[in-house]
Amino acid sequence: MNPDLSWVLNDLLQVPGARHAILVSADGLLLANSSEIGRDDAETVAAAMSSMQSLSRAVAPFIGAQAAPGRWRQTLLEYDHGWIFLIAAGTGAYLAAAAAADVDMEAMSFRMQQQVTALGKAMTTPPRQDAGVGAPGTGI
Repeated sequence: MNPDLSWVLNDLLQVPGARHAILVSADGLLLANSSEIGRDDAETVAAAMSSMQSLSRAVAPFIGAQAAPGRWRQTLLEYDHGWIFLIAAGTGAYLAAAAAADVDMEAMSFRMQQQVTALGKAMTTPPRQDAGVGAPGTGI
């Protein structure tokens, strides 16, 4: 069962100017989307964002031969009417968000990092165990 993570993505939209957010797997599958974007559009963007992160990693050597090998952190795409932010959201997952041209980029990046932390907790929280009823070793 996949948990509904739209609440985490919708929270990202609290940044003034934020428009949409999606969570995508490394192979381009849509894992979750904010309520402001339709599923079909989100699936198309998810496939593109998977390719974008792959391209971003492929051109990493372009930053210079003296640069120590590091991990990719973020890709920003600028358009006439806005921005697309793409960051890693755990192993094999990426968070993408669209925002207006006048968005506070620092606030947007910071909130995305917060949401990645929240997503990590939501996806790795172990299931609750019944409060002793039928638990091993209780004799019930």
